[in-house]
Amino acid sequence: MTTERPVMAGDAAAAPTGAPRNAVLRYLARFDDGLVIRWAFFGMLIGTLGVLGMDLYEMSARDAAAIPAGSAIDEPVLPPAVETATPSAPGRDPREFLTTDEAALKGAMRFALGTGGVLAAEGAIEPGAAERFAAEIAARGEYVKTIALNSPGGSLEDAMAMSRLIRDQGFATEVADGALCASSCPLIMAGGVERRAGARAAIGVHQFYSAGEGPKGPAQAMSDAQATTARITRHLTEMGVDPALWLHALDTPPRALDYVTVEELGEYRLATVSMPVAKQQ
Repeated sequence: MTTERPVMAGDAAAAPTGAPRNAVLRYLARFDDGLVIRWAFFGMLIGTLGVLGMDLYEMSARDAAAIPAGSAIDEPVLPPAVETATPSAPGRDPREFLTTDEAALKGAMRFALGTGGVLAAEGAIEPGAAERFAAEIAARGEYVKTIALNSPGGSLEDAMAMSRLIRDQGFATEVADGALCASSCPLIMAGGVERRAGARAAIGVHQFYSAGEGPKGPAQAMSDAQATTARITRHLTEMGVDPALWLHALDTPPRALDYVTVEELGEYRLATVSMPVAKQQ
């Protein structure tokens, strides 16, 4: 008589051919092979995104640590350039025609009413410049016809606020020969109902940067940059300037300048009138 030996758990020799050998495999055997592969892929994708997110967070923290304490400014700022990008017109650097003392440009923006209703606005556009400009217009705006700009740029918010006030008041804007209008300054120039530029004026643009308080995550920083770019584009459009002008800015690092040629000033409608070259004294 043959005696049957009982089958014990884990007895591979006695288990039916092709049967799962443990609980996990028995559970997975209930599903289609393609579904299991997709689950495995999604799991790997989630894990990869998690590692990437941690890397981006660490990179953001390192970048934030490089910002000196106490130097933060809440709104985006377009700083004066210290390097020059390749000029749109090769071999010509508009800075050679500048006649203003560099120290005067770096100081806070000052306003002086001259003859013919020309209000000179010279210096850096520091936070609060728009409020001081509004106070100047409230006090003497009835005599003003044109805003003459000579500025290395500065606060983006103040520049756009000044531009809107200029348009509301119906003033013209101009950048004369030997003057500089860089960074956020062209946004002010865009506000003029008539916009004049000298053939020897230096008008340049570059990327903005945000010196906000504390570090921002990569997603938030990208969102803020896109929102600011949209606002600048909308502002230029509302002022009748071709927003394609800002492509020059997007292509140029914050510490460089791309100078707009006389021809480009007309093409982008940043200048509506060309000023004759001033005679040398």
